[in-house]
Amino acid sequence: MSRVGKKPITIPDGVEVKISGQNISVKGPKGTLGFDFHWDVEVGQAEKEVRVSIKKVTKETKALWGLTRVLISNMIEGVTKGFEKQLELHGVGYRMAVQGKKLNMALGFSHPVDVEVPEGLEAKIEKNVLAISGIDKQKVGQFAASIRALKKVEPYKGKGFRYVGEIVRKKAGKKAAGAEK
Repeated sequence: MSRVGKKPITIPDGVEVKISGQNISVKGPKGTLGFDFHWDVEVGQAEKEVRVSIKKVTKETKALWGLTRVLISNMIEGVTKGFEKQLELHGVGYRMAVQGKKLNMALGFSHPVDVEVPEGLEAKIEKNVLAISGIDKQKVGQFAASIRALKKVEPYKGKGFRYVGEIVRKKAGKKAAGAEK
C-alpha cells in the first residue's frame, strides 16, 4: 500500500478544486492548473480535503496512487505559494540578461545563446543568480534543467551553471596528478 497515497490533501482557504470525470482542476490566487489522472485511480473530495484511492490493486496502480496524490498536492501548493529554482553562473566572461521574454546568455561559445522563457514562467537575474519561478512545479524544474544543460559545471575549474547550494567536487588537474609521483 502507498504510504503517500493514503494521506489526505487539505485544501487551504482561497483554493477551489473541481473534479469532473478523470480531470481535476485547481484554482487559486496565483492561477489555475489542471491534470488528467489515470482511470484506475479515484479522486474524491470532501469539505476541505481531497482523497486519492485505487480501484483495483496492481503493481502499476500502487505506483500511480502515490504519484497522483503528489501531483495534486503540488498543484495546490503551486496555486497558493508557487515554486522557484535558482541557478548560479560561474566563469570569467560568462553573463546573462533578461530581455522581455528572452534570456540572453554569453557562455563561452562563439555566439550568444538566446532562450525563450516558457509561458507561465518568470525569470529574474540578480548578479550571477538566475531565479526561475512559476506555479507549475514540472515546468519550473524542466526549464531550470534545460538552462543548466546549456553549460553544465565542468569538474576542473567549476565554470558553468549550478543550482544554488549544489556542491561541486573539483578534480585535480594534470599538474597536481603528475607532481604526486
